[in-house]
Amino acid sequence: MIVSKAQAPRPARSIPFGVVTGLVAGLLAATAGVHAAQPVSYAVPLLAQAGLPVAADPARQLPGAVGVSKIDFKRGEGGSGKLILSFDGEGAAPDMRAQGNSIVVDVGNSTLPASLQRPLNVSDFATPVQRIDAVQSGTGTRIVLSAQGDFEPMAYQTGRDFIVELVPRAAAPQRAVGGTALATGAQSAGTSVLAEDAPRAYSGQAVTFNFQDIPVRTVLQMIAEESGLNIVASDSVQGNVTLRLIQVPWDQALDIVLQARQLDKRRNGNVVWVAPQSEIAAFEQAREDARLAIEDRAEMVTEYIPISYGNAEDIAKLLTEESKTGAGGGSAGGGGGTQNSRGFLSSRGSLSFDRRTNTLLAIDIPARVQEIKRIVAALDKPVDQVVIEARIVIANESFARDIGARFGITNNGLIDGRAITSGSLDSNTNYQNSFAEYQQAVRNARAQNPTNPNPPVDADLPAHLFPTGLNFARAAPSGAGALALTILGNTINWDVEISALQQEGRGEVISNPRIITSNQREAVISQGQEIGYLTVTGGQSNNVPTVEFKDVLLELRVTPTITNDGRVFLAMDIKKDEISGYTDVGAFGSIPNLNKRTITTAVLVDDGQTVSIGGVYEFRDRNDLSKIPFLGDLPIVGNLFKNRSRSKEKAELLIFVTPKVIRVAQRG
Repeated sequence: MIVSKAQAPRPARSIPFGVVTGLVAGLLAATAGVHAAQPVSYAVPLLAQAGLPVAADPARQLPGAVGVSKIDFKRGEGGSGKLILSFDGEGAAPDMRAQGNSIVVDVGNSTLPASLQRPLNVSDFATPVQRIDAVQSGTGTRIVLSAQGDFEPMAYQTGRDFIVELVPRAAAPQRAVGGTALATGAQSAGTSVLAEDAPRAYSGQAVTFNFQDIPVRTVLQMIAEESGLNIVASDSVQGNVTLRLIQVPWDQALDIVLQARQLDKRRNGNVVWVAPQSEIAAFEQAREDARLAIEDRAEMVTEYIPISYGNAEDIAKLLTEESKTGAGGGSAGGGGGTQNSRGFLSSRGSLSFDRRTNTLLAIDIPARVQEIKRIVAALDKPVDQVVIEARIVIANESFARDIGARFGITNNGLIDGRAITSGSLDSNTNYQNSFAEYQQAVRNARAQNPTNPNPPVDADLPAHLFPTGLNFARAAPSGAGALALTILGNTINWDVEISALQQEGRGEVISNPRIITSNQREAVISQGQEIGYLTVTGGQSNNVPTVEFKDVLLELRVTPTITNDGRVFLAMDIKKDEISGYTDVGAFGSIPNLNKRTITTAVLVDDGQTVSIGGVYEFRDRNDLSKIPFLGDLPIVGNLFKNRSRSKEKAELLIFVTPKVIRVAQRG
């Protein structure tokens, strides 16, 4: 059995107040140090997340006040508004917060000159910022940016400048604050990418930074922990930066920090090297000098590169920027030339071509020769072909109607006898009818003129001419159907003729030229004839006739271009000529008159699609009325003294084009 002995409580010992205060201060300092080493140290405090102002650390503020020397506003890329607040010294501690649809910047240890205490209307810049108000607030300066729309506020400090930028949310994920992002992508080991000024889209996880005068190296360490990248900072990376970035991709935040401190980066795989821009430029220049020195000492090789589908001379010119064409090739080569250039060649390299065998001769270091072969392999490919089928349709439709009447009165001078005849009334002086009582008519004619040395006989009767007559010529034009009646009296013939005509016509002419050509090569197909005619040269007394010719052609001229998405761009000229008649020039014959139909256009068409590239529609409607004055105006009866003519003509020209791409596969 174990028996424990109870002990009486020990009296408490008093600790001096100074010792307690020291321990508490030490614990607080240790706690602050521990928190500084944790990743959560760069998160925005809860007050900032709630929209309340975040106070600057008094330990980091310089005791002296600074003055605002300049307030500037600019329009940035993507329609962003950029406020640049410049101070006349170091130690400014700006604090930015959102207040409704405005951004408020308070600088507690600064003074604002009276000349800058005025509102600025910046709505004409077409940015989210509409107005800027600068006032002196107690012992500090307050800048209020009144904005509209959906935007993202960002701020950073570089040197004596504090920059506030309001970026529209549509453009915020695609650009770096304060300028254009540096495009750097992940590359395989052993390679590096030179930074290029080009817009890029950011895809990193969103982070929030709100720091006053924090060391740049600390910010880089936090970005490395957030992104999972290995960031190597040069010893020259020094200085502090002030940031306020709300929900910004970490890769965009990295670009902002680098830009604020004139730094740059190079990425190789999962490692990012950060250094001042001048240091990186010097490093890359030294590396390029070393590469050129190695090329100058490298061994030269010779390579023959056959060209199958292209032209060796054209490819040689493409691979050289500055060239000098030397003497042509020898008798075996059938002609050629040599071109020396710095293009894809080293300073000692050369590129030759032979026209007869269509071959390139490359002399250079192995790396450059391999690069030339790679480019030639990408360029020397068969060209696809295009079949272009055009259809030219000319449609004509006509309608004509003529209605009229004609009356005639003839004094035949006959003594007796009457007859009613029918037929076509050609004139009021012709007496033509096989059914007339011609025997009685002959007797009457002889009795009328017994002294006539050539009296009419039976055979002359159809062509007998009567001496006088009157005709109301209201008949339809020639070609109309006519019905005439003649009442023969002793001395007067009454003639009446009713004529009518209706014509309808339809016609269609279809021309279907078809041609095949290579991509971006012009093709021409034409069909027609040459029409000869006489022209006269020389003076008035020395006329020399000369035969000249006019072309009457159906022609299709087209240049196709196959786009990367499989469509066809066509630049076309289509012409169709027709002979419409001839112009008489007297003793020198006649000159042909031509109807020309031409279209010149450029159109983008899908492969195999039929498109109408043009058309001409003509319509003619004509009404003619001929009548005898007064008689033609009478109701009902007036129609016997009128001639109506109406004609309608329709003509339509349509042109259809259908391109079809023929893919040509490379052999071997």
